[in-house]
Amino acid sequence: MDVAFLVSKEGIEQVELTEPWKAVEHGGHTPRLVSPEPGQVRGYNHLDPADTFDVDVTAADARPGDYAALVLPGGVANGDLLRWQPAAVEFVRGFAALGRPIAVICHGGWILMEADAVRGKRITSWPSMQTDFRNAGATWVDEELVVDGNLISSRKPKDLPAFNEALLKALEQ
Repeated sequence: MDVAFLVSKEGIEQVELTEPWKAVEHGGHTPRLVSPEPGQVRGYNHLDPADTFDVDVTAADARPGDYAALVLPGGVANGDLLRWQPAAVEFVRGFAALGRPIAVICHGGWILMEADAVRGKRITSWPSMQTDFRNAGATWVDEELVVDGNLISSRKPKDLPAFNEALLKALEQ
């Protein structure tokens, strides 16, 4: 099964992309990098530029029904830049409508708010986003992992083991 990883052109917290990516591969699934622009995207180790990754498909060309799950890695710039991209927002909106698993970590959730996909949901994130989530109609909590229906969320890189386990469990169902 293909799993979409939706990211912006830069500012992606690299470990929040690469660790779930490896988990998906080890689980026997195929990760696909989706971004508003073709070419490459850049990961960051917090604020330091890190590796580049090839985009598999643009958000405008990606069809939510082609993927078993959606992963939204964090990174402050990534989360902020992504929510300004109409094709990315529509991809997330379409994905949420299907009810398939959406796994989000750290600052990756800004696009969920833009797509109106958190109203009535229980969620966690980096603590600075709690007011944004509450204003978007979600119940924000400070926990390592929150699973609310199809929505899987974690706060930070330290939470990745629980996040990855929950993602793989969702893919098995």
